[in-house]
Amino acid sequence: MNILITGGCGFIGSHFVRTWYNRHPEDTVFNLDLLTYAGNRDNLADIEANERLLDIDVRRYHFIQGSITNIQLLDALFQEYHFDVVINFAAETHVDRSIISMTDFINTNVGGVRCLMEAVRTHKVPRFVHISTDEVYGSVDAGSANEEAALRPSNPYSSSKAAADLIVLSFIRTHQMPVIIVRGSNNYGTFQYPEKLIPLAISNLIEGKKIPIHGTGKHVRSWLHVEDFCDAIDLIAHKAPIREVFNVSAEERTNLDVLEILTKHLKKDLAAHSEHVSDRPGADTRYSPDSTKLRTTLGWAPKRSLANDLPKVVDWYLVHQDWWKKIKEKKEFQDHYEKQAKGQWY
Repeated sequence: MNILITGGCGFIGSHFVRTWYNRHPEDTVFNLDLLTYAGNRDNLADIEANERLLDIDVRRYHFIQGSITNIQLLDALFQEYHFDVVINFAAETHVDRSIISMTDFINTNVGGVRCLMEAVRTHKVPRFVHISTDEVYGSVDAGSANEEAALRPSNPYSSSKAAADLIVLSFIRTHQMPVIIVRGSNNYGTFQYPEKLIPLAISNLIEGKKIPIHGTGKHVRSWLHVEDFCDAIDLIAHKAPIREVFNVSAEERTNLDVLEILTKHLKKDLAAHSEHVSDRPGADTRYSPDSTKLRTTLGWAPKRSLANDLPKVVDWYLVHQDWWKKIKEKKEFQDHYEKQAKGQWY
């Protein structure tokens, strides 16, 4: 099969490119990524190095730099390669940045999804998997949100993702499109852009800087190892019934709980190496997606845990300091970090 993965140079997307490439050697993977500040070809350096060892006629991975908002590019790619599956990871994802400016979030998360849906419909792609987020449900004070729960996004990022979900659902209803929506919870793992909580905390501790914690740090999130998420998406892409929505989630822990695990592994005291800054405006206190449907329908369950696997992630960032230091030296990172570290939202 020919597989198009959009946003495949980002954190989750690059892990999924690697998952599909290694598990399905009969398939050819096409990675379409614009390479914005969070897109990084270094995330797939091992795949690209392997491909260079092969004859050109047997290469199974192809990188294409471009935007999912480019209708002409999409039409040319879909017409030439006749994709069997399209999996969309391409998105602006950082809540903090969306509070400061929403423009890119509307362009990519809403406009880009519309362009992809039109391309999938026009070229009759048999299966399209759209990667969404549990944040579309908003803050869940009690119980958990299953796939039928109302969408109540609380911030510009999650509202752009909810808008994309509604566009996808409308295409399913109107055009009977072969689409599946996947709503994942907070992912953690290697190659995560270092303005996110876990890699920022680890890298700041290594650099002798304090960890900026929004508000009290008692916000509850469902923490999911990126490789467990990729396992779920791979399973869904191959076996899930079309025109369905699936939540993917794992362990509920507060931000402080997570930071305690990683600081303990680094033999640091969290209180001495962190500082609380002003919370996000309208911050969600708890995300709690219910993944019972996925577990019962397809038999998926997470294989990894924060207690066992977060220390391994910390060790990876210790070993791969060149990877994240290169990112943290860039203007795109530093300009935002100046605001992020001080809790400045306007």
